[in-house]
Amino acid sequence: MNLRNIKKAGVSIALASTLLTFTLACDNGEKEPNVIEIGGDVLNNGGGEEDPGAVETPDTVEADDEDDLLDSKEGFYRSELTNKWIDEKLENQRPIAVMVDNELTALDHYGVNSADVVYELMNSTANGRVTRLMCLVKDWENLEQFGSIRSTRTTNVMLSGEWNAILIHDGGPFYINDYLAMPYANNLSGGFARFSNGKATEFTEYVTSEKYTNPNTGKSFDGLIDRIKKAGYDTEYNKYYEGKHWEFSKGDNKLADASDAKAVKQIDLPFPHNKSQLKYNADKKVYEYYEYGQAHIDPLDDNKTTSFTNVILECISFTQLDPNGYLTYNVTDSTSHEGYYLTKGVAVPITWSKKTPEGITHYYYKSSGDEIKLNTGKTYIAFVPADSWSELEMK
Repeated sequence: MNLRNIKKAGVSIALASTLLTFTLACDNGEKEPNVIEIGGDVLNNGGGEEDPGAVETPDTVEADDEDDLLDSKEGFYRSELTNKWIDEKLENQRPIAVMVDNELTALDHYGVNSADVVYELMNSTANGRVTRLMCLVKDWENLEQFGSIRSTRTTNVMLSGEWNAILIHDGGPFYINDYLAMPYANNLSGGFARFSNGKATEFTEYVTSEKYTNPNTGKSFDGLIDRIKKAGYDTEYNKYYEGKHWEFSKGDNKLADASDAKAVKQIDLPFPHNKSQLKYNADKKVYEYYEYGQAHIDPLDDNKTTSFTNVILECISFTQLDPNGYLTYNVTDSTSHEGYYLTKGVAVPITWSKKTPEGITHYYYKSSGDEIKLNTGKTYIAFVPADSWSELEMK
């Protein structure tokens, strides 16, 4: 493709200092909708008589990296998870979905910056609604150390299913048994490498691709490659794969043409235990992840802060299963699902739907009903409980 003919188009953005009120109905129909008042800059292109809610695609496009505009690249293909160019040998390889402990004692997390998509979900209504991460990794054959890993929940089985991913975890409550028995659900539980890190046993288990021998104990642990082979699981997408999960923008989607867009530099999530935040780095054009009052870093990535090009916030109800705090999210209920999509420092309201437990979750611009188009890069998805949605802060 001849890049000389590509013209970069600037987007005219009118900034108005104002207060934008979004009315969000994500509980069941019997409840009043939550109202979130968010201060910030409203972005609008002054689109004349055209539909002010439409997210338009300009005739000419710009991109942070001209590679984003290429239609093909020898020896590579566009990842269905990030749209980045990766080795074409990986095209049909299934991703893995790794359950990562998000308790303070579990930090630092190793390898998380190599994940393509990261979910953050409340793991229990107890312990200050502590969250857990589920990390999707497409290129998993070279993992040096990933985790530490912990148990899974029912919701994670369904989420990994929609990606046709192999779920990696260490056990879980008996509620997961019926879910793991579903034909779409492949999983590996426990028995992964134990690293001597001076912490309690539950914080020492990590995923490695190859066999690992602990130099202190001499004990050896099979790696992910051998474990998957012994389990007899397909390493390539199988009949339960429903196809690509995302639509990606051709070039740079700044969301600036939407009448309901607003500038967002910081997101404070209503997770009391770890107080998750996302802060926009305007120089790098990414949202950086913070928790426990500090930047989340990955020692295997030169202590770089974990960051995302795309952020999706889902308002979702849940059902508590017992007094211990175990729960399952109502991912397929029929109520109106609200949320936000954020990228390049801009947020727009969205809706979302998931028709079956293992089916793909689809996201739509609330203003137009069209499916959202992500920018090339990694994505963070937070499940924000409906009963605390009004506590979400974006500024």
